[in-house]
Amino acid sequence: MTTPTKSTQQSRPAERDLVGSLERGLSVLEILAARPDGMTLSEMAEAAGLTRAGARRFLLALVAPGYANQSGRRFSLSPKLIGVARSWLSGRSLWSFAEPIMREVSATLNESCSAAVLSGTDIVYVVRIPGRHILSVSLQVGTHLPAFCTSMGRVLLAGLPEKERVELLDASPIHAKTPKTLTDRKQLAQAIEVAASDGYAVIDEELEVGLRSLAVPLRDHAGKVVAAINVSTQAGRVSVEEMRRDFLPVLRRAAQRIEDYFAVQ
Repeated sequence: MTTPTKSTQQSRPAERDLVGSLERGLSVLEILAARPDGMTLSEMAEAAGLTRAGARRFLLALVAPGYANQSGRRFSLSPKLIGVARSWLSGRSLWSFAEPIMREVSATLNESCSAAVLSGTDIVYVVRIPGRHILSVSLQVGTHLPAFCTSMGRVLLAGLPEKERVELLDASPIHAKTPKTLTDRKQLAQAIEVAASDGYAVIDEELEVGLRSLAVPLRDHAGKVVAAINVSTQAGRVSVEEMRRDFLPVLRRAAQRIEDYFAVQ
């Protein structure tokens, strides 16, 4: 058995420290992203569970390359991060291919059409085509929403292996967004199983009062669910039955066209 050298033993704690520092730095970035008006050093230290000196180091590390701005005592994110996100999205050829198809869906149904991927217990919007009708909920590329109470979240959870699905649902912070939100974990598990069986999910005012949405999964060439697309509408204009009758076929055809992209990759 090989005995680790002194230099190897010394490098391991340093590697762990570097990973931990990155994790804390990303946490500071996420906290700052949720506060567009900016934060003071003391506010960041409290929110991130850091000392003032630690918070200062992380904030200045963001300011130095231009990812954050400092104005007096307040720190805020800069538009440079938007460029990073756009570069990532433009490099994702799937979404470049999918966006025109989703625009057709939006134009056909006169509603918004979006795509999202799973990120932990949340979904993250990667494409957003707004509809003609104004929805009260503000959504854009990069928006995070809880997976458990969103239509795209339900089909993404439904596409996971059972063990992973159970673990994610157990880890989800579940609380009522509206009087209709499913919060019982057994009922949620059943709803996700139904979504897996049906191949789509409908959310009826669970995320926000007056908002309905219908989503279908996107699968890669191996049949793995990698994303979801949905259509959202106002509950007062379109019933759940009308969504299933009129929206679902359009959305499924769009999903098939997007999935065909995988076949030629």
